[in-house]
Parts: sequence; structure tokens; C-alpha cells
Amino acid sequence: MTNPLTRLMEKLDGYQRQRAWVGFPLAVAKKFGDDDAGKQAALIAYYGFFSLFPLMLVMVTILGFLLGHNSSLQKDVVNSVFARFPFIGTQIRTNVGSLRGSGIALAVGIVGSLWGGLGVVQAAQGAMDTVWHVPRKERPNFIKSRLRALVLLLVLGAGVIGTTVLTGLATAGTGHSLVTKIIAIVISTLINFGIFLAAFKLLTVADVAWRRLVPGAGVAATAGVILQALGGYIVGHTFKGASQTYGTLAAVIAMLSWIYLQAQVTLFAAEINTVRAFRLWPRSLVADRPTEADTRVLTGLAHTEERKAEEDVAVEFRQVS
Repeated sequence: MTNPLTRLMEKLDGYQRQRAWVGFPLAVAKKFGDDDAGKQAALIAYYGFFSLFPLMLVMVTILGFLLGHNSSLQKDVVNSVFARFPFIGTQIRTNVGSLRGSGIALAVGIVGSLWGGLGVVQAAQGAMDTVWHVPRKERPNFIKSRLRALVLLLVLGAGVIGTTVLTGLATAGTGHSLVTKIIAIVISTLINFGIFLAAFKLLTVADVAWRRLVPGAGVAATAGVILQALGGYIVGHTFKGASQTYGTLAAVIAMLSWIYLQAQVTLFAAEINTVRAFRLWPRSLVADRPTEADTRVLTGLAHTEERKAEEDVAVEFRQVS
């Protein structure tokens, strides 16, 4: 006799198979787990955390060279840029913001950001290729992958830094009125959309049309703005009244967690593109009732493990009695 939990799961499975508004997000979540995207996000967050402070050092140093005669504008731009990273504590923000242009600081920042940035890009490349089920034999080799990562780092990194600073310049000195906040949100969302769209296209060797990347880029851009707003809210309530030492340590831990969350959301958005492009829904919630989408996903995962040019993985599914 079938137990109540099994009957409930069968009813839920039948319900979500007939309704895309339920079945599609469930399929995205299942593929996120199938691709071990959580582990990929952790690797991206690790390198991203260690590249963040050197990048800030580079930004502040360059601003010191360019805007040294206008310390007020420099302060406004730095504060506007830091607003994109709500978990940076007051002490860290003050110390970084007080730095001045220096050739040594610039060199240290560039080296540190290159090391961490290359790690971020390589981890992101591996994650995106896995999302699109690119066989390992078709991915760039050791040398090509690092050269490609360096080029992508320069292109995407320059875009992120440039657009972030431009956003800071656009909103610096304009006060904190409702109109200014709306303008800042709109600019930030549009910039994020362009960056995510370019990243989803360039970070994989799969031949994917730009139009297939639009939904995921839109979700990632919108989620980024929401996470930024929530981050500011959490900081304002969690760290309120904390000591400077505790606030700094807590901010570091929270910032690493926040970067990890952003990486997860980004990969989740990438999975939206894949599920939609390959029609990978509905997925089954009952193990012995697989769908065609389940078969396509499992086949793609098997082909992903092809490592040699002469290797060709064949997948066969048999009915288990």
C-alpha cells in the first residue's frame, strides 16, 4: 500500500508537470544541483573575496591620481562605489577611502587583483561550461584557458570598474533625494544587465545566441539590485551599536557570505538560460517517473565528462522493474 508521503509527492509531481510557472523554477533548481553549481559558486566567492580589496586599492589610487585636486568629488565617488558593497564596515570604508595615490599601492593592487581576478574568471568559465554541458575535451587547455581568462579579466574587469566609477560620478554630489535614488537604481540595473549579458556570452565556449541569454541576464541584474538593497538593510540593523573591532570582523565574514550568495544567484540565472534554451522542464519529483527533460539532463551530464578527442560517451536508459 502506498504511504501518504508518496501519494503527496505524486500529486505534486503531476501538478508541476502541467504548470510551467511551477515546473520551470523547479527544473532550474534541480539542474543547479545536478551541475554542483553551489560548489562552483563557493570557488568563485573565494577568489572574488581576495580580489575585492586589491581592486578597491587600485580604484582609490587611480582616483587619487586623477582627482587629487578635488578631494570632495573623490570622496563622493568612493562612497558611491562602496554603496555597491553594503557589507563593507565603517572602519574598512574609512581606511580604504583615506588612501592616497601611490605607485607602490597601484602595483600591489594590480598584482593582487590579477591573482584573484584570474581565479574568479577561471572558476566562472568552468561553471558556465558545466551549465551548458560543454564536454571537457572541448574546453580550452591549461595554457589557453589562462590566456583566455586574462583577456576576459581585462575586458570584463575594465567594464565593471569603469561602469561602477561612472555610476559613482553620475550620482556623486547629487544628494540623497528619492529621484536620485531612483536614477541610481535604474543606472545600476542597466549596467548590471549589460555586464551579465556579456559575461554569460564570453565565459563559455558554447555557441549560444545572445537572445537566449537575455532572460538570465535580466534576472541576475534585478537580483543584484535587490541583494544590494537587502545588504544595506541587514548592515543597518545587524551591525548597529557594534564595536569597531567586532563590526570589522563581522563585516568580513558577512561580505564573504554575501559574495557567495551573489555567485549562487548568478549561476542560478545562468541555469535559467540553459533550461529555457534546451527545454529542460518539467523534471520529475518522483525517482521512478522520469521525464524527457530528466533524460536530456542526465545525457548532457554524461557527455560533459568526455575528456579525450577520441572518447565518445554513449548513454542508455533501461526500464528497471
